[in-house]
Amino acid sequence: MRDSRHILITGASSGIGAALATDYAAPGVRLALHGRNEERLSHVAEQARQRGADVLTHIGDVTDAKDMAAWVVGQDAEAPIDLLIASAGISGGTALFCESADQVKAIFAVNVTGVFNTVQPALSLMMQRKRGQIALLSSLAGFRGFPGAPAYCASKAAVRVYGEGLRGEMARHNVQINVVCPGFVKTPMTDVNPFPMPFLISAERAASLIRKGLAANCARIAFPLPMYIGVRFLTALPQPLIDAITSRMPKK
Repeated sequence: MRDSRHILITGASSGIGAALATDYAAPGVRLALHGRNEERLSHVAEQARQRGADVLTHIGDVTDAKDMAAWVVGQDAEAPIDLLIASAGISGGTALFCESADQVKAIFAVNVTGVFNTVQPALSLMMQRKRGQIALLSSLAGFRGFPGAPAYCASKAAVRVYGEGLRGEMARHNVQINVVCPGFVKTPMTDVNPFPMPFLISAERAASLIRKGLAANCARIAFPLPMYIGVRFLTALPQPLIDAITSRMPKK
C-alpha cells in the first residue's frame, strides 16, 4: 500500500523495527509501536514524534497471544491498520555449546509463535474490509540451515514459507503479504557476532529498502543483492559440497 497512515510495528524498540518506525514517521502518520524495553521504545517514540507522527506505544511480549490479540484489535478499532510489520525476533547460536532446549524453545516462541500472534488478529480484520498489508521479517538465513544457528535459521524459514503461503491466499481478499529477508544488518543482535559479516548494512539502509519494497508490493524483499545471490547459489549446490562449506563457517 502506497499511502499507509496507520502503521503497527513489533520489535520497534531497537534494530530494524526502530529504524522502520523512524523512517515512516511523518505528519499525518499514526504509529503503533510494540516492544519489550520501555526505555528504548520511549526513545524511538520520541524520535518519531519529533518527525510529526502520532505515536502510541505498548510494552509487552509477542509470545503472549491474548495480549497481542487485544492490542492489535484495539489499535484497529481506533483506526484501521493499513500496514502491519511483524519484526520482533531474537537470535542464538552454538559458539559456546550446542543449542539447549530452552534456547530453541525461546527462539521459536518469539520468531515463529510471536509472528503468528501478531499477524493472525489482523488478518481477519483486513480480510473483512478487503484492504491492508502485512510484512513478515524473515532472513536470508531462512533459506538454509547453518550449523552456527540451526534454531534461528529454522524459525526464519518457517516465517518465510508462512508468508509466501499467505500471500497467495490473501490476494483474493486484496490483502498484501510481503516477506522480508535481510542479510547482515548492524543492530544490537548482530553487534555480538564475533566474526566478519559480509555486506553489512545499517539498520537505516535496511529500513529504506524495506519501505521501497513494501510500496511496490514485492513478494520477497531480499537484500543485500550479492548476499541473496550467494545464499541462493549455495542452496543449489550438491549436499556434500554444502556440508563442506557450511562446516567451516564461523559460529554465532
